[in-house]
Amino acid sequence: MKNKDIRILLVDDEPDILEIVSYNLSAQGYEVFTAKNGEEGVAKAKKKNPHLVILDVMMPEMDGIEACEIIRATPGLENTIIAFLTARGEDYSQVAGFDAGADDYITKPIKPKVLVSKVKALLRRFKESDKEVEDIVKVGDIIINREEYKVINDGNEIVLPRKEFELLALLTSKPNKVFKREVILDKVWGNEVVVGGRTIDVHIRKLREKIGEDHFKTVKGVGYKFVL
Repeated sequence: MKNKDIRILLVDDEPDILEIVSYNLSAQGYEVFTAKNGEEGVAKAKKKNPHLVILDVMMPEMDGIEACEIIRATPGLENTIIAFLTARGEDYSQVAGFDAGADDYITKPIKPKVLVSKVKALLRRFKESDKEVEDIVKVGDIIINREEYKVINDGNEIVLPRKEFELLALLTSKPNKVFKREVILDKVWGNEVVVGGRTIDVHIRKLREKIGEDHFKTVKGVGYKFVL
């Protein structure tokens, strides 16, 4: 997929941010759309079906957290990459953002070149994961369709955000194997992305709520494993 075929939606209530970021991304050949608040962002996401959405957290009308939840629940947008723009020190919003289904965070202020590199890394992982899809995998009562990003648990289809799906696919690839935290971060988030230490914990908690508490075991000081 060439840059000109990739659609990016930028949502922020600061005109300067919209102008600077959209200019730098457009200069790379991406098709960029903008919105000035969460409500407008949701409407454009549904209309434009972007590959990547960059959301500010604090916005009028509808904040980024709520907008992310709505986008994630919209059919056809389940696997859209969502990255939050957040000011330094807003750790509380990171946890809420991952709960809402965010894939990553971009801390502002950020230099244009660094932003472009970050976007390229996010999109590269998106392309690589698409190439790595495998056949349908069945683990106990759970069926994982990696090609369609679908999960069937005890006959019921469950819609998971992209990172939750990738984390589940990794852990179920070798049931009872303990995956170290650093391995999980590398496989699911990639070496080039720096995420907080609580990121994995938040995603595991969401999987426990959706798949079942007993399937995910914590090995203190090491990591996590999936058990049948």
